[in-house]
Formats: sequence, C-alpha cells, structure tokens
Amino acid sequence: MGLLDGKVAIVTGAGRGIGREEALSLAAQGAKVVVNDMGGDWQGDGADQAPAAQVSAEIRELGGEASPNFDNVATPSGAEHLVKQTLDTYGDVDILVNNAGILRDSMIFSSEPGEWSSVIDVHILGHYLPTRAVTAHWREQSKAGITKHRAIVNTTSESGLFGNVGQSNYSAAKLGIVSLTLAVAKETAKYGVTVNAIAPRARTRLTTTTFEKSNRAGEFKNVEGGFDAMDPSNIAPFVTFLGTDAASEITGQTFIVYGGIVAHVKLPQVGDLIVKDGKWSVEELVAEQAGLFKEIGSNSYEGPRGYARLPKQGS
Repeated sequence: MGLLDGKVAIVTGAGRGIGREEALSLAAQGAKVVVNDMGGDWQGDGADQAPAAQVSAEIRELGGEASPNFDNVATPSGAEHLVKQTLDTYGDVDILVNNAGILRDSMIFSSEPGEWSSVIDVHILGHYLPTRAVTAHWREQSKAGITKHRAIVNTTSESGLFGNVGQSNYSAAKLGIVSLTLAVAKETAKYGVTVNAIAPRARTRLTTTTFEKSNRAGEFKNVEGGFDAMDPSNIAPFVTFLGTDAASEITGQTFIVYGGIVAHVKLPQVGDLIVKDGKWSVEELVAEQAGLFKEIGSNSYEGPRGYARLPKQGS
C-alpha cells in the first residue's frame, strides 16, 4: 500500500532532473502520474517528446500508471489541455507539481528585454496557468460536495529567496512564485487545497549551466561511493510527502530542500526596527540607521545572512 494510492498527480517539466524524480517518487507511492514536458533545452528552445515518454514508460515498467503530455504549460491552451488530458485519462487530479522552468542568464545592464521577460513568462505563467486550470476543477468539485485534500507544490529557488548575480530575471520570477504560493494558499484553503513551495538545491541542467564556470562548480560534481547530496532524487520524497494526507495541514509555506536537509523558510519576517513617536527626519534616519541592522552586523556583505552593501575600498 502506498501513501498516494488512488490519487492522480501532474508534474510539469518532468522529463529530466528534479521533475523526473518527483514523478517516479509519486508513482512509487501509488499515484497515477501525468508526466508533462515539452522537451526543450535549458533555455526553453526546441521540443522533444522523448523525455516525457521515457519517464512514463519507466513508471509503467515499475508497475505504476503514467501518461506523457507534451504541452507548453506557459500558454493557456497548453495548461488547459494538460488538465483535460489528466481528467479524461484518470477521471480526477489530486496533486499538481509545478516544476517546469528555463534559464537565460545575463547581467542586468547587458540583458535583452525579450530574453529577460521570457524567463518571467515561463516560470510565472508556467505556474499560474496550470494552477488556474486545476483549481477551477477543484472549486467545481467542492461546490458539488466532493471534498478531500488536494495539493499544489511550486518550485522556487534560493536565487529567488536571496538573489543571485546574473539572474535578475530568474530571481524575480522565483520570488514571485513564493508570493503566488502565499496568495493561492489563502484563496483555495476553503476547498481543501494546500499550496507550498520548495527551493531545491540539486544537480540539474539549470544549476550546472549556472555554476559550471564559477568557483562553485565543484559543488555539483557527481559523488562516487558515498551519499551524493546533489542528486536530484533527494528532492522527491519531500515533494511526495506534501502530496499526502499527512501534510493536509501544511499550506502557504516555503522549504529549502537539499541532500538530507529540509529547512523551513519563514517568509516574510520582520527583523530589526527603529521606532519614534512621530515622523522621521532624514537626519534622524542617518543617525539611527545602525538600529535596522543590529542582528546582521556591519561587516556583512551579501547572502542569506546579510544585506548587500558596497565593498570597502581595497577589500
């Protein structure tokens, strides 16, 4: 008996990497899975039906049920057809994992508006449109008296949570997914829907492309003969857990998932503050600015434990 017996799941971008592992894990727990992937490259160009078809075949060979889907979920027609195919094939849908995404990295000053916005479109619309289609179905089910736990798992990134050089478009899109998660969790709670986001850290086409020429390239190398913390299969169990009824009280949350670690990200959260009885003057703010950064420290430069500031001359 699996924890997802009788449930139906959709995973977008499931032909490779994290999405593939999520589809396999959901199927291993008994879910029927629709494996969506256009089969484009890491920049979103091209199309290839083989990856989604191969993952579906692998699930069936392992004794599960799966069907491939090749729609572009960043278009209304593609997202609607994906959900329609799922309902026509399996009669229902219980879990949506929004995973599809692309990269087109550039420094902000040399970015091209069209390429910059394409990343926003694929990530934001690629989450919004399948979510729109599936929640409309769940709302109608609820109005008809059919109530049960349904789950959406979105895919954000530490680049969205903390920012990353050369990825202003990707960072903006990924933090937007966190906000989308918060809003949709509130909008759909009365229908029994939980909506959460994960920020996965794993070896994929996107991460290796991003860091292959940086001083972090070594983090993504394959590990032989030991626990491989960057294996994308490490992400799948937590995503599968969020789809189970055991997680029916968890919603509107974001988690960093990496290796054997699951970290709950408390967003948004107010840090230090300064207060006065009345309107601040600019001069008073200059004098009191250190009070806004007491917990961080004046030497912090950037990253999840600090704030961006200009480096000192000679450092």
